[in-house]
Amino acid sequence: MSTMMKDGISFARLSEIDPNDIAVHMSDPRVAEHMPLLTFKWNVEVARDFIAKKEDYWARDGLGHWAFLSGGRYVGWGGFQKEGDEWDFGLVLRPDAFGLGNRISKMAIDFAIADKRIPFVTFLLPPSRKNLGALRKLGAKHIGEIEYEDAQFLKFRLDTE
Repeated sequence: MSTMMKDGISFARLSEIDPNDIAVHMSDPRVAEHMPLLTFKWNVEVARDFIAKKEDYWARDGLGHWAFLSGGRYVGWGGFQKEGDEWDFGLVLRPDAFGLGNRISKMAIDFAIADKRIPFVTFLLPPSRKNLGALRKLGAKHIGEIEYEDAQFLKFRLDTE
């Protein structure tokens, strides 16, 4: 059951997606290119564990990562994950759906603006990401660099109130 829909894009729970689709997606080397924490091989079991972990965040926080669909077809995953007192937004699209990133991000940020639990959103991007125009267009501000799980990231913040 999709949670929201606009212009053929819908958000669903990851548990509604075939784990094999997620494993294939996350095994594509073009996806791993900008994911320094992706240091292992994906298979169906890893995808099932991933889905279960993300569902645990929904149970704990009432919000979490979605599967993104375009025309009913799985194109990626992402959403909000609570890190301490911050809601971090992530987006991981299939290479054939990279062009949908701005539309999906805008829908998710609109969701965050409407959700009183989320006074601001953070974004962590690896330093390998050079095209940051979409974040600037959203109004996100660079607030520094951090280390997360032994990897360096650029940290951005977008106020939603």
